[in-house]
Amino acid sequence: MNEVADLFTLKGRVTVVTGGTRGIGEMIATGFLQGGAKTYITSRKADACEAMQKKLGEFGECVAAPFDLSTVEGCEAFTAFIAEREDKVDVLVNNAGASWGEPLDVFPEEGWDRTMDLNVKSIFFLTQKMLPLLRAAAKAEGRGRVINIGSVDGLTIPQMENYAYSASKAAVHHLTRVLAKPLAKDRITANAIAPGPFVSKMTAFLLGTEAGQEAVGNQLPLGRIGAPADMIALSTFLASPAADYITGTTIPLDGGYTNAR
Repeated sequence: MNEVADLFTLKGRVTVVTGGTRGIGEMIATGFLQGGAKTYITSRKADACEAMQKKLGEFGECVAAPFDLSTVEGCEAFTAFIAEREDKVDVLVNNAGASWGEPLDVFPEEGWDRTMDLNVKSIFFLTQKMLPLLRAAAKAEGRGRVINIGSVDGLTIPQMENYAYSASKAAVHHLTRVLAKPLAKDRITANAIAPGPFVSKMTAFLLGTEAGQEAVGNQLPLGRIGAPADMIALSTFLASPAADYITGTTIPLDGGYTNAR
């Protein structure tokens, strides 16, 4: 490989993508595998993990296992699962998330707690539990990576009544900045991606049809919704040596939506 290619390689890396069985998580995992990384994915459903492991296996070495990361116990169990198999984790992508939409007058505590636990609490505690593996990677490779998946709803006022979701994603962005400082001493970077409209189960009500995708895309400055290649490109960049000097940032991946708002 030439010098430029070396900057963007993921060969020999061990990567972890939570919520990797669908949507944005699947996109990121696909890119990591195609880039040469061994990739672990997880979600709560065993059948989804099994199916995605088979699907992504055509791109490289993918290991999928079901864990509930909304609890500290789940974060510990998933970390133990990986630690039994690996002596380091080069890249941790905290992508697993949930949303809940209801009007302000009736928004339930259940929806608030479920969203906050998975979207914010799990990021902190999974990162905490995986620190020994991330530090081992940083010592061996000179770098470690934490990439958190936020949302444009955490940067702007959302158009829908998803109070806990938008608040949680704003928290993700700030938590990323806060984590970046202590992690830097271990040569571990922490950055966030704030996606705009991408096709996923969470956005199916809006982007589940070509007509819906076109209608939403027409509202964006770049005239289209996000494609898998867009997510693969940015996440691979942040995971690669090319991003060694970037930490504490939140990058909108939104076709100009945030700027226009």
